[in-house]
Amino acid sequence: METESEPYVRLATLRQLHQVMADMNTARSLADTVQTVANGVVSGLGYELAAVNLVRPDGDLVVAAFAGNASAEALITGRVGPRAAWDRRLGMGERWGSLIFIPHSEGWVLDEDDVPQWYTDGPEPRFEDEWHPSDRLFAPLWANGALPGELIGVLSVDRPRNGRLPGAWGREALQMYAFQAAIAISNARLRANMQRALVRLEREQQALRASEESFRQAFEYAPSGMAIAEMGGDQRGRLLRTNDALCRLLGRPASAMRRYSFSDLVHPEDIGTLLRTSAEGGRAELRLARRDNTYVWVSLRNSVVADAADGPRFLLTHVEDIEERKRRELQLAHRASHDALTGLPNSAELRSRLSARLCRRPASTADGREAAGESPDAAYGGPGMHGFDQEEALAERAARAVERFDTPAGQPVVGYDHVHVVAPEGEHDDGTKGLAVLFCDLDGFKSINDRFGHHTGDAVLIEVARRLTSGVRDGDTVARLGGDEFVVLADGLGSADAQDLAVRLRNAIVPPIRVDGRAVRVGASFGIGWARCGMTAEEVLKSADQLMYAEKRSRAKQQRRAG
Repeated sequence: METESEPYVRLATLRQLHQVMADMNTARSLADTVQTVANGVVSGLGYELAAVNLVRPDGDLVVAAFAGNASAEALITGRVGPRAAWDRRLGMGERWGSLIFIPHSEGWVLDEDDVPQWYTDGPEPRFEDEWHPSDRLFAPLWANGALPGELIGVLSVDRPRNGRLPGAWGREALQMYAFQAAIAISNARLRANMQRALVRLEREQQALRASEESFRQAFEYAPSGMAIAEMGGDQRGRLLRTNDALCRLLGRPASAMRRYSFSDLVHPEDIGTLLRTSAEGGRAELRLARRDNTYVWVSLRNSVVADAADGPRFLLTHVEDIEERKRRELQLAHRASHDALTGLPNSAELRSRLSARLCRRPASTADGREAAGESPDAAYGGPGMHGFDQEEALAERAARAVERFDTPAGQPVVGYDHVHVVAPEGEHDDGTKGLAVLFCDLDGFKSINDRFGHHTGDAVLIEVARRLTSGVRDGDTVARLGGDEFVVLADGLGSADAQDLAVRLRNAIVPPIRVDGRAVRVGASFGIGWARCGMTAEEVLKSADQLMYAEKRSRAKQQRRAG
């Protein structure tokens, strides 16, 4: 009798499937569609419980709908299961076509994972195809029903009403249902996205129409500069409209501003900054030219004014005067790198400037040739090349530099275009020009400081700094290390030039210094060191310091005070 009635049971099931599929394809929203899918499993496929888990934008799955038990629905609806845990589940068990069945004998390992579930323990099955309470059956939902494809969710079913594992017909029915459910959910999502887009577009259009007058007033009367520029065509970037604040800031009338673009007004050094600024939401800090040919620091903030029909058309630029802030930033930067008393570069700035001229490689062994007896000219492509092509020799030297010298992470490899810092050899001028480092220590300053106080001592240091600065060339560096110690960096000097410079500076320091009607005198001892590649800044300064002390000890105390 059961065998004879089976076709009628299947026909009834088909009718139920047809109805639930019609219901889920006519649902009015995504939420209704998902709930209809869960309800259809209970009403049309003969399961007591069903849940629809949807993939969220972050990849995890949320229980979006539940059917069959109100208590379980309240407990797990809205809860989230990690994608990694779901991937583990979908990779286990038996494959029934596109379905995944995890029997209770394997599923126990998932009892403590983070996926929301309602499974309970139960007795062992009494016969082979009996359903166990801890059995799990999943139907993955693939985008547009395609497999393999994008996973959009998982349909979980439980407790067949007949208490048995689904047979061939039941499995086929569930697979077919999951296929149609995936299509219905995908279509519902598409409709929801389209509806949201249409609603958003309509709201934006209404807001745009309502704000036209407000925008005009805000633009014209804004306290900071505003401009509208072309975004496309031959006139790209041309200023179409500017407000009064921008015209006043640049000292240009609105009629004249329409002849320019920002690229015409920007400082030449800031063109790259302007070009790197993104049109959409871009920001930049740069200098714009005033009518009197001076420049003012401004902050530009760009946004696009879009046309609903033609797309982006205009660039709206907000221009804020940041001249005062930039001035404060420059002052702070100057204070960080300069001595507060004398205004000279401080110790950190001195070391930075000195280090910038040095590399790790000793110039005398830059490519190993001089060590073998060849002249520096030959090593650097000069007259001693003996017929070698200069360009090829330079390229060879660069390759050897990369091979022979390890460079710490973050430090560029020295190429063949690096000008090595060399130094004169011996006391006699051999024609070599180098970077001279003159270490200066004042003689007799401590007694002035102790006798007349720090006020007088500070005045002496300020005047010495002025005299040293006046005695060097433009481009040379005079720095104060601290206390009564100064350092002069003078490039391109020979041995005799450096000695002459030390004498001139000492003679400039020796004349009396008047402080509060009192004349005081200090002398100066100089040590002349030479910077060369392969040395660190500390080594260079230490060498000059030692030479200064040697020079100080070689002179009598009276001579030191007299200069």
